Formats: sequence, structure tokens, C-alpha cells
Amino acid sequence: MTPPTTTTQAPHRALGWLLAVPALFGTLISLVLPTVQTIWLSLQSGGVLRESSFAGMDNYHELGRRGEVWRALWFTLSLTVVPLLVAVVVAPLLALALDRAGTWPRRAGRIALSLAVVTFSPVGVAAAWMRGLMPDASGLAGLAQGLREPASAPGALRLIVAAATFGVVCALAVMAFLPALRAGSFSSGALGGQRGGGVVPAMLVVGALLAITMLAVGLQAFSIGLTLTRGGPERSTETLAGLEYDLAFRMAQFGPGAAVATLTGVILGVLGIIATVIAAASRLSITLTPRVAREDGGEAAAERRPGAAGLAVGVAALVVFVAVALVCAWPWIDGVLASPDTPAGTLRAQVNTWVPAIAGAVISVGVAYLAALGIGGLRPLGRGSEWLLLAFAPWLFVGPGPLGVANWQNARNMGLIDSFLALFPPLLVSVPALLVLTLLCKGLAERTDKDFFSGVFLPSLPMAGILAGAVALVNAQDLLWPLLVAQKPTLYTAPVAQVAQLGGFSGTGPDVGAGTPLLVVAVALIAVVAAQLLYLDRLAITTNGSRPRTPAA
Repeated sequence: MTPPTTTTQAPHRALGWLLAVPALFGTLISLVLPTVQTIWLSLQSGGVLRESSFAGMDNYHELGRRGEVWRALWFTLSLTVVPLLVAVVVAPLLALALDRAGTWPRRAGRIALSLAVVTFSPVGVAAAWMRGLMPDASGLAGLAQGLREPASAPGALRLIVAAATFGVVCALAVMAFLPALRAGSFSSGALGGQRGGGVVPAMLVVGALLAITMLAVGLQAFSIGLTLTRGGPERSTETLAGLEYDLAFRMAQFGPGAAVATLTGVILGVLGIIATVIAAASRLSITLTPRVAREDGGEAAAERRPGAAGLAVGVAALVVFVAVALVCAWPWIDGVLASPDTPAGTLRAQVNTWVPAIAGAVISVGVAYLAALGIGGLRPLGRGSEWLLLAFAPWLFVGPGPLGVANWQNARNMGLIDSFLALFPPLLVSVPALLVLTLLCKGLAERTDKDFFSGVFLPSLPMAGILAGAVALVNAQDLLWPLLVAQKPTLYTAPVAQVAQLGGFSGTGPDVGAGTPLLVVAVALIAVVAAQLLYLDRLAITTNGSRPRTPAA
């Protein structure tokens, strides 16, 4: 007799394909076509000021001959060394200590980590370090004095980047490692009675993905470098993104600028494919740990009881993290306390910053969520459905930079330059959100006995909201895209207004806290802490997961 699931799988799979269509269309429009356009522009000579003509590989040969692209590449990679070590060495140790310490130290740690995330503003941090160039600067901010000379500037910028990013890098990495450790506590019985692959494989996979992510994000570093040094002195601190910006927009040479963007995009594409293959080959999945009934009739997440030694180590590790994070963030804290009122903090600048950022996040994550429900929840290809993510993998780590030349040209052709609409991010689908949500929907679908709506859609919906908030924060702190499309002061976002203030001739210092106003920080912190305690603290990451099962009709 034919099992009834064979007659119910076809509608599920058809719906799965249908839900993925918006993401495929968004990827084609906002990622694939701009990529092809960037490659074509890299084969052209000329630019904005003179007519372009086909130049073949001349732009690449010239960049290689002068060596500036390789110098920028190696310096950019050098900026990632310390943040990479923080992500793959410091963060797993802190996550392990918090996991072994029990419920309240782990949750206290999550709250402290949340504060590091919601207050991070690359331009604001860099503006604060600029105060270290004052003659009376002292303490950690005095490191900025080394930015004055070509010989010392690269080392000084590396140290500043390491200090400025310590809190947010460690926080995000710990948030990734904790679910992998949590899966070890529920590898049998609590995850629906099926093994999740063990804590060590999950930690190794998460560590590998974090290392790749750090390299990819570091390759696109722009805001801190532009704010502090603008690639100088004598181009000693020029990054890949800074070189592309200089060639394409300062020197109006689209061909060479697009060539740098293409080289960067190729590296990012390879990293994205590797990361996706690791996730799919390891059968990585994310799920929610079940709650157990309490004696008072309520529910609580299953927990192990910590020992006294584990509790002491966890509390000590959290205290050390907070202390180091405060020391590294002190130039920013001091800058916020001493910030004057400037145009960067006005209501108009905040509207320019947050309305496009939030709208762009809702669209890009919403489209990704539909595809994740289709690919991860309804499994159109059955057990290997996550391999469909390879169609999106080359753009997993691509930000505004590598597609900036093409997107700027498209915005100009549509007459959007110096308009409010131009401030909206040009990406229609968030590929990182697609990956995370697909793995979550997959894990939920494999371990639920409920129907698709209550077993996959409802439990995954909070994560879609969390990721939309995260993408909105990233969009709001982006400097490159608003800098390219808005030249009118009335259209400045807070980061652009901060940079303009630093480059102006008024005697007023920058508003360091304009990118993270108190109201936004308070609302974001409340939301993030609630998400941490009520949802993220229940996540578990597993590898070599359980046998897939089709959601009930």
C-alpha cells in the first residue's frame, strides 16, 4: 500500500518552489545583474567625465602593474587578524564558560553582549578615536597619534580596529557558539528523541563559518578607515573598499574602480560558496529546545545544573569580558559624553537614517523568509533541499561595496541621485538571513509532529523579526551607499553627517553618538534583550541532523 505521504508531498514541494520565486527574482534584479554590470564596467575605460570604450583586461593589467590593489588587499586582510582571533579563540571560551555557569550567568552575559551590539556604530567609534589626535589626548585614545605618520599609521589603525570591534565581534560570535554548546545538552531525548550530531562537530562548523564571515566582512572594511585616515598618509592605510571608492568616485575612473570591485566580489563569491557547502555538507540545522513543565504549572527550558566551579568560572569570564570591552570602548564612551549638538543628531538626519534602513530590512528579510519557508520548511528537493542555497551562495557576503559602482550608475540613470528614495538600500534579498532562516526552518521541520503552520511558520517567525532588526541596524550604520547617492546636506544620514562634520572647517567636534541616539539604543536594547531571553536562549545548532520528515498536511 502506498504511504499517504507520497500524495501530500507534491503540493508541499510545489508551494516550496513558489515561495522561493520572490527571492530568486530579487537576487536576479539586485545581485546577479549588478554583478554582470560591474564585470562589464571593469572592461571599459573612461567614466563619468569622458565617454567609455572597451578596454579588455587593461584595467586589471594596470592595477597589477602598479601593485596598489595587492597592497590594499594585504593591508585589508591584516585588519582582520585580531578580530578573527577574538571570534574563533576568545568567543568560544567565553561561550563555554557562560554555558557551564548555568541560567542566570548565561542570561546576564547575553544582556551584556546585547549592549555591545546595539551601541556599535563604525563611524561614531572612528569619530571618537579622532579625538585622540588632539594635543591633550591621553589614555587609549592616544593610539590615534600614530595615524599621523606613514610608518606608524598601519599599525595604529590595526590596533584601533581591534579595540573598536572587540565588543561587537565577541558578542556576535558568542551568540553563535552558545546554541552549538546548548545542542550538546539536548543531543538525546530533548531534541525530539534524536541525536543532533554532538557538540564538537557543531562548534567546529560554527567556528569555520565565523572565520569565513570575519574574512568576508573584513575585506569590505570601509567606514572606520575612511573616517580616520581616508587611506593616508601616503596611501599607507588604503583598504580594498577605499581603493575602489577613490578610483571610481574621487577620480571618476569607473573602469579601474569596477575592476577592484570585481576582484573583491570574486573573493567574496568563493567564500560564500565555501560557507554554504560547509553548512549543507555538515547537515547544519537550527532548532528550538523544548520546554519542560514546572511544578507551578508553567514551562521552562530544560537546563543542566551547574557546579560551583562552573559558576565561578562563568562569572569571572563575564566580568573579564565586560572590563575589557569597557576599556576598548572608553574612547567612544568619553566621546559620547562630550559630544556637542550637530546636524548629525537632528530629526531630519535620523529620519534619513532609519526610515530607509528599516524599510530595506523588512523587504530584504521578508523576501528571504518566504524562500526559507519554502526551501527549509517544505523541502522541495527532499533531504538535500538546502543545496538550493548554492544559487544564492556567491552573494552570501556581498555588501554595498562590490556592487557600488553598478548600483550608483543605475541610480543615476533612473534620476534618483540626491533624492530620498536613493537612500533605500539597493538589495532586495538578504542572503545571510536566507541562510539562517533556511537552517532554522529545516531544523523545525525535521523535529516537529505538528502541521507546517504551527510547527515551522510560527516558531520561525520571531527569528525573521530578529534578523530584520539586525539588518536594519546594519543598514542604518552603513556609510558607503548614502555617501554615494546623497550630496545635499538635507539628505545626509547620521553617519554621512558625522563624516561631513569631521571634514568641515567649523571648530565643533563631531556628534559621536548621533548614529546611536539614546531612544534608538533603548528601544533596540529592550527588543534584543527580550529576544535573547525568550527566544535566542532556546536555540540549538546541530550537525548531521535527524531524519527529515515532511510537515503534516
